[in-house]
Amino acid sequence: MSKGERTRQFIIEQAAPIFNQKGIAGTTIDDILAATKMAKGGLYRHFESKDEIATVMVEFLLDKLSAKIAGDMARQQTAQGKLFAYMDVYLHPLTSYIDGGCPVLNFGVEVDDTNPTLKQNMKQRIERLQKTLTAIIKQGIADQELAADIDAGGFVLKTFAALEGGMLVSRVTGSDKHMKNLIDMFKAELKSYVLTKK
Repeated sequence: MSKGERTRQFIIEQAAPIFNQKGIAGTTIDDILAATKMAKGGLYRHFESKDEIATVMVEFLLDKLSAKIAGDMARQQTAQGKLFAYMDVYLHPLTSYIDGGCPVLNFGVEVDDTNPTLKQNMKQRIERLQKTLTAIIKQGIADQELAADIDAGGFVLKTFAALEGGMLVSRVTGSDKHMKNLIDMFKAELKSYVLTKK
């Protein structure tokens, strides 16, 4: 990395949690300057505008979440293990892997009516994750680990939607118990389709 690239990465790492906690509209340039201890001119040498900064921050946070999910699932050998690992990423919403909670939830609501480009990006990421999870279930069926009557797409959709909703409920109420209960329910449902113990 060049010095300029290192500085840009530093800005991203310092500013991303602020964007995730305060949102795009709620984060100001002054917030970023305070976090990075940079002058405005130095900041704008690396980013043309707040819009560019916001786009990069969202990408960075979504990449971080995707890498966490992919890494945790990759350490598992079975479909059940991979899906449990995915669910467990959301297990502690008050002390989540990413400061401020799930960026899909945080930015998804905000960009829905305000930023078509970011909305499309998030749509593609959600669809890609759901496709990956669905493929894991289908592979589990092919491997005779999971019963063929599991609705792969339906299970993935309701799990994804419920985990995002559970994140909201847990953070608003200040309790992880809602998410734990939700994940326990989905794990129990998935276990009911398991045919073999690997």
